[in-house]
Amino acid sequence: MTALLCIVSNPACFTSKGLKNDFVRNILWTFEDIHMLVGSNMPIFGGGRYPAVSLRLRDNNKPINVLTGIDYWLDNLICNVPELVMCFHVNGIVQKYEMIKTEEIPDLENSNFSTKVIKDIAQNILSFLKSNCTKEGHTYWLFKASGSDIVKLYDLTTLCEETEDKYQNPFTMPVAILLYKVACNMMMKKNQNKKHYGTIRTLLLNCLKLLDKSRHPQIIASANYMLSELFQLDEPKKDESSECPLNENSDESYSEEEEEEMPDSDENGSYSTSSDPPEDNKAVAVIKSVGELSVPEKYKSIHQIRPSCAFPVCHDTEERCRLVLSYVLEGLKSVDNSIKKESDLPAADPNTPIPLKYEDESARGGPEGLEKQMALFLDKMGSLQKGNYSCQSGMIPGSWQHKMKLQLILKSSKAYYVLSDAAMSLQKYGRALRYIKLALQSHDTYCCLCTNMFSEVLLFLSQYLTLCGDIQLMLAQNASNRAAHLEEFNYQTKEDQEILHSLHRESSCHGFAWATDLSTDLESQLSVSCKCYEAANEILQFSDLRSQNPDHCVQVSKRMGNIRNEIGVFYMNQAAALQGERAVSKSVSTAEQQLWKKSFSCFEKGIHNFESIGDATNAALLLCNTGRLMRICAQAHCGAGDEFKREFSPEEGLYYNKAVDYYLKALRSLGSRDAHPAVWDSVNWELSTTYFTMATLQQDYAPLSRKAQEQIEKEVSEAMMKSLKHCDVDSASARQPLCQYRAATIHHRLASMYHSCLRNQVGDEHLRKQHRVLADLHYSKAVTLFQLLKDTPCELLRVQLERVAFAEFQMAGQNSNVGKLKTLSGALDIMVRTTHAFQLIRKELVEEPGQPKSDGPSPAADAAPSLNREEALKLLSIFESRLSFLLLQSIRLLSPGKKKTSDTEGDAALRTNKHVYSQLLRATANRDTSLLERVDVLLHLLGQLAGGGAVQ
Repeated sequence: MTALLCIVSNPACFTSKGLKNDFVRNILWTFEDIHMLVGSNMPIFGGGRYPAVSLRLRDNNKPINVLTGIDYWLDNLICNVPELVMCFHVNGIVQKYEMIKTEEIPDLENSNFSTKVIKDIAQNILSFLKSNCTKEGHTYWLFKASGSDIVKLYDLTTLCEETEDKYQNPFTMPVAILLYKVACNMMMKKNQNKKHYGTIRTLLLNCLKLLDKSRHPQIIASANYMLSELFQLDEPKKDESSECPLNENSDESYSEEEEEEMPDSDENGSYSTSSDPPEDNKAVAVIKSVGELSVPEKYKSIHQIRPSCAFPVCHDTEERCRLVLSYVLEGLKSVDNSIKKESDLPAADPNTPIPLKYEDESARGGPEGLEKQMALFLDKMGSLQKGNYSCQSGMIPGSWQHKMKLQLILKSSKAYYVLSDAAMSLQKYGRALRYIKLALQSHDTYCCLCTNMFSEVLLFLSQYLTLCGDIQLMLAQNASNRAAHLEEFNYQTKEDQEILHSLHRESSCHGFAWATDLSTDLESQLSVSCKCYEAANEILQFSDLRSQNPDHCVQVSKRMGNIRNEIGVFYMNQAAALQGERAVSKSVSTAEQQLWKKSFSCFEKGIHNFESIGDATNAALLLCNTGRLMRICAQAHCGAGDEFKREFSPEEGLYYNKAVDYYLKALRSLGSRDAHPAVWDSVNWELSTTYFTMATLQQDYAPLSRKAQEQIEKEVSEAMMKSLKHCDVDSASARQPLCQYRAATIHHRLASMYHSCLRNQVGDEHLRKQHRVLADLHYSKAVTLFQLLKDTPCELLRVQLERVAFAEFQMAGQNSNVGKLKTLSGALDIMVRTTHAFQLIRKELVEEPGQPKSDGPSPAADAAPSLNREEALKLLSIFESRLSFLLLQSIRLLSPGKKKTSDTEGDAALRTNKHVYSQLLRATANRDTSLLERVDVLLHLLGQLAGGGAVQ
C-alpha cells in the first residue's frame, strides 16, 4: 500500500512567492505495509549513550491519556527515534526525568492502546481515500466535525472551480509546491532510473494545472524546463522489441474512462455516497461512523490504481524534440511575462547604429565578405571569454529570469540541433539548414545573455557549426533539387516563430547569419561550408577543448581537409574549362593563373589538415589532386603557333615534373599498397599517365631547338620505362585492360623510336645493333600485350606491319640471297601471325547491325562505334601491298635461275607463294569487294601460307 501525504500544521507557511517549507525534515515512512511521505517538526536530541531521543514536557499532576500516547508513539516511529524522555514538572519546576522506549509507549498506565487497531484505522483511512481521491491534480479535504462520528470527504478543486476565483482553495498552493518539490528531488538523484520519468512528468504536469501562470511564473518556468529535461535528446534509438510492454508502463494500461465507469459498491464494508447525512450533496464520500475504522479491512480500495505513471513513447527524433520545444516555449513565455517592461520592443541605443539589411547583403557578397564576418564572429567569441554581457530586455544578471532563460534557450538550441541532424540523415537539407539556423540563433542569444561561457557550451557551438558546414556542403552537391530545399528552408511553424520572438527580445540573432544563408551560388556555398568548419576549429582554441575532445577535433580537421579538397577541385575544373575555351595560339590568361593559385592554396591547406591528424590516405588523395592540377597547368602552357612547328616547352616539362613529385609524395604518404590498395592503384595509374604523357609529347613534339636528338631519345626512353614501371599489368582488376593497353602502347612507341633511330643512324655499328635488338624486343612485347586484348585489332595489325617494315629495312641492307631469304621468311611469318587480328576485325564486322553483303559503301557510312572502319581499310590496303611485295620477292629468290641447287621444300614453297600471289592480285583488282569479303580473302590466303609451306 502506497500513499503520498503531506502533514500540514500551518498552511500559511506556503506564501504566494512559493517554495518555503517549514518542516524540519521530510520522511518517506513505512508503517507495516503502508508507505507515505510525511513532514515532521519534532526536535530530536542525542549524544553519548543516547544518539537519538525525543523530549516531552508533562505536568506531573496530569496523567498521559490515550491520544497523547498515540501522538508520542507515532512521532517516534515516523522519525525512527528509539526512546522518549519524559520531563515531569509541577508549575514549571522539574521534578524528574523518565526514559521510555518507543515500543513501551502503548503499554503506559492510563495510555494503553493497541497498535493493531492503529494499523487497521490507518489502512481503512488510506483505502477509503484511494477509492475516492481518484482525480489527478485535485485537492481533497477529509473533514470530521467536533463531537461528530461522521467523516466526510470533499473535492476542494471541484468546489473552488464553481466560484469566481478557483485559486481560493487554501490547499492548491501547498499541493502544487509538494508536487514540484517531489519532482525536483527525484530529478536531482544522479542515479535516477528512467522508469521514474513518467512519475516525474505526471507530478510536474499536475503541478502546472494547479498554478496560475500570472502568479507563479518562476515555478511554471522551472517545471517546464524540468519537463524538457526528461527527454534525452541524444539517447540512442532502440528497437521496438526493447520497449516496455503496454501493460507494464504505458498510457494504455490506465484510462480515466475506466475510472469513471467503475461502480460504487457496499461489498466488504465499502462506503456509500447515499449514506447519512442526505442533505450534504457536496461531499464525495462519507464514513458513517468513526468506529468503523477500527474494524480490520472494513474498507477496501476497489479503484484500479495505475502501477506506474507512464512516460510518453516518442517513436522518432522529431516527435521527441517537438515535445521538448513545446515545454521550452511555455517556459520562455512565463519568463518573458514576468519581466516588467514599458514595451516589448527594447529601446534603441543612441550610440549604436541601426544595421541596414542592404549593408549586410553587400558585405556578404563573396569570400571577402565572409572573411570580415568571420573576423567579427571571432572577436565576439573572444569578448565572451572576458565576460562581456549584453541584453536588450533589461533582465538583471543573476536573477531567476536570467538564469532560467539561459537554460531554456540552451535547451532549445540542443533540440534544434538534434532536429537538424535528423533532417540531414533524411537528406532534407533545406529543413536541416532551417533547424541549424534556429539552433545558432538560440546560441547567439545565449551568448548575449551569458556572463561566463562554459567549455561545454563552446563545444556545443563547435558541433553546431560543424553540422552547418556539412549541410552547406550537401546543398552545394545537390543543386538540382534547389527549389525543394528552398521551400523547406522558408517554412516555419508557429511554435518556432514564438520561440524566435522570445529570442529577439534579447538579441538581434544575426551573429551567425553568414553561416545559415541559403545561397544559389556554388562557390559561395562551398566557401560558407569551409568557414563553418574553420570557425568550429577556432572555437576549440578558446579553452582546453582540443585535448578534452580529441575525437571531435579529428572530425573537424577531417572535414576541413575535405571541403578544401572540394573547393580546390572546383577551382581546378573552372581553370580547365577556361583552358578549353581559350584558343590554342593564345597565352595563359590572368584568370586561369588566379584559379590555379586558389586551387593550389586549398589543396595545400587540406593536405596540412589531413597530415595533422595522421590521415595518410586522404593526404595522398589531395597530393594526387595537386598533381592533376600541375598537369592542367602543363597543358595550358603547350606551345603556341602552328601545330607543325610546335615543340615541347620548358614550362610543360616544369609542371609535369612537379606533378610527378606530388604523385611520388602521395605514394610515400601511403607507404605501401597494403594500407589502401584502391588509392595506391589510383595514384600509381596517375603517375604512370604523367610519365607517359610527358614522354609522348617529347616524342611527338621533340624540342630539337633546345636539345640534341640523342638526349631527347634518352629522356623519352627513361620516361616511358618509368611509366611502364608504375603500370601494373599483372594484378586482376577493373583497370587491368587499361594497364595492358598502356603497356602495349609504350612498347610500340619505344620500338618505333628505336626503329626510327636505326633508319637515321650512321656509323656506330654497336649502337645500331643495340637499337636493332631493342626495337625487335619492344615490337615482340607490344604484340604479346595487344594479343591479350580483344578490342584492339587495328593496333595489333599496325604493330605487325611495322615489324614487317622493320624486316624489309633489314633485308635492304643485306647482300647475300641466303640472308635476304631468311629475313624474308621471318617477315612472311609475321604476316601469317596477323591472322588473329583479322579474325577480331571479322568478328566485329559480322556483329555490326545491317552489315551489307556487297558493294562496300563509303567509310563514313560504314563507321561503327567499336571499329574504326576507315583505319581498318587503310591498314588492310597497306597489308595487301606489303604481302604482295613479300610474295613477289620470295618468288624471285626461290626461282630456279637464282638458286644453285635443287630444293624440294623450296619448290613446294615457290608453288604455294605463286598460287597465293596470283589469288591476291585477282582479289585486289576487284574494287567492288566489301571490307568483310576482303578480310575473308586474306584469312584464306594466310591459311594457305601457313599450311602450304611458305618460305622456310
